[in-house]
Amino acid sequence: MTTTSTARLRYGAGCVALAPVVTFVALVGHPFIERLPDATGVAAAVEQGTTRWGIMHLISAAGVTLIALAFLAIRAWLRDAGEDRYSPWALPFVIAGSALYGLLPALEFAPVAAAVSGGDAAGAQQALQPWFIPILASGGILFAAGVVGFARGIAAGRLLSRPLTLLVVTTLIVLAVSRLVPLGAVQFYVQAVAGLVALWPLAFQMWRAPQPAPGAVSARTMAAR
Repeated sequence: MTTTSTARLRYGAGCVALAPVVTFVALVGHPFIERLPDATGVAAAVEQGTTRWGIMHLISAAGVTLIALAFLAIRAWLRDAGEDRYSPWALPFVIAGSALYGLLPALEFAPVAAAVSGGDAAGAQQALQPWFIPILASGGILFAAGVVGFARGIAAGRLLSRPLTLLVVTTLIVLAVSRLVPLGAVQFYVQAVAGLVALWPLAFQMWRAPQPAPGAVSARTMAAR
């Protein structure tokens, strides 16, 4: 592997490590809302601190973007290992799901604008619900489909030890499902922890051994065929 390729993969490993940290900060720092969507709960949280609300949603948008880039880096790593069965079709689902999910923080600046201007924050959020719910659902479904594809690619590739593979695959599934559950505890806390547990082992392996063992994936792929 060339120095340029190694540097590229290590930059990717850095993104894979950073993305869940930024997401964790955004989700754990988000004012707790028991169920999503909840116009009254959002209005109460906004009125308690518009600055905190705005900052957390900016960080949320950054986290969603970094998660998409992290899976792009994982796809490059799997491609270099010869995994071309699952991750190629999974990546567009992750990107599309992330793009839709990233719209949600932008939508939730509307109640901030209403509160600052003396308007009805709850009413503004309520007016957004016909958009919020389908975006949350469709983004979650697309992201989940893509993450499941990556989980299958990682499992088939045998790029990690068996215990780490089980851990990563399981927590990737948890991460995928967490975006579909409209409960605050799941959206904020389960998703935050699952992202760290799923992506950090991958980041470490990508940094430690940028070039997977030759034939690790191809042998398994040929056996599957």
